[in-house]
Amino acid sequence: MRIRLITFIALLTCCSLFNMHVLLAGNPLKVYISVDMEGIAGVVAADQVRAGGLDYQLARRWTTQEANAAILGALDAGATEIIVNDSHGGMRNLIASEIHPAARLITGSPKPLSMMEGIDSSFDAVIFIGYHTWAGSFDGVLDHTYSSASVYSVRVNGVEMGEAQVNALIAGYFGVPVVMVAGDENFCKQARESFGEHLVTAAVKQAIGRTAANSLTPEVAQDLIREKVRESLHDPSTVSPMIPAASSTFDVDFLYSSQAQSAELIPGVERTGPRSVSFTRSDFIEAFQLFRAVLLVARD
Repeated sequence: MRIRLITFIALLTCCSLFNMHVLLAGNPLKVYISVDMEGIAGVVAADQVRAGGLDYQLARRWTTQEANAAILGALDAGATEIIVNDSHGGMRNLIASEIHPAARLITGSPKPLSMMEGIDSSFDAVIFIGYHTWAGSFDGVLDHTYSSASVYSVRVNGVEMGEAQVNALIAGYFGVPVVMVAGDENFCKQARESFGEHLVTAAVKQAIGRTAANSLTPEVAQDLIREKVRESLHDPSTVSPMIPAASSTFDVDFLYSSQAQSAELIPGVERTGPRSVSFTRSDFIEAFQLFRAVLLVARD
């Protein structure tokens, strides 16, 4: 009886200390996670990231597991609300029944903010999982920028950008910083150069070429992601968001002149070269949504 009483008192003490820690922790921690596929450990081929392709079902399970690792890392850090956005292709890749129940899942397309759907100023931090280098990168696994079938290059206010950089500007529009990214080693290098050395990265593979890599096993990659997410959320308020300029000019180079010819049919889009277009908007979200429309039209 005495042992049970001591155990009960000890449990009460632990609970009290935990509650005190929660009270002292201050505001709730709200985390946004955007999940792509090309940067997932073990993924090296286009058919792995295309519905119906060879090993797609296996690759989407690895993707779901890396998303869960990020969720667990966020929970370890004290996250009280977590949103996960399926951000690859048709955006129905994550297996909903296997996503950790502590998170909510945004799935399907089209979505107004695409890979950043659901982001707003209430979030404290953004995390990118499974991301990749921009089109034309040296030794980046499955490098591309939004569309490998149409886009050769994207520049915002004269600066070359990939999906991570444009998405970071969307987050920055709402005042939210990107604190951690996961993908191949060269993607992590690009991200640090864009976001600053404060960025926490998880390099889950090293590119040997566009369709080959020296990869961590999925389980080891997931452990690394959990650890790095937890580390990145120690104090996200110390990280500065990537704020877009007051006026944003997108310059898009396509693979073929016919794609630029289609894109220039959109009012406000100027043909600047045989396969290039340009447009400017004073609001970055408006500029981004026009960029998405340009890509859709150029696809025809």
